Amino acid sequence: MPWKECSVMDERLRFASRLLDGESMTDVCREFGISRKTGYKILSRYKEHGFEALNDRCRRPVSYANQLPHQVEELIVTLKREKPHWGARKIRELLLRRLDRSTNGEMKSNGCFAVWTAFVASSLASRSST
Repeated sequence: MPWKECSVMDERLRFASRLLDGESMTDVCREFGISRKTGYKILSRYKEHGFEALNDRCRRPVSYANQLPHQVEELIVTLKREKPHWGARKIRELLLRRLDRSTNGEMKSNGCFAVWTAFVASSLASRSST
């Protein structure tokens, strides 16, 4: 007998339909080999958004903790182009003196690595130049 091919989305749809038919969450979760927490999550997504909610979601984070604001990154790149021999530490200190208090807090928490990452992103430094 050949193997049945089924996708994750088909399994989730089968799971949700069995719950909507009245079977208990505990029994269906045990049969599918998932936790009840995951079962409730699948069911609530299906109820809210329908069939399309059963697709896999993107796991990429919405934002990154150490990412600088776009304006600050542009200023870093401009300073590096003007003074190519200056490093991340010196440019960071210059920015701390120039920027107003609201952005100043963000720069203090990010540090030199965030400045260097802006260099790498704009191809002004390479990863091997540490």
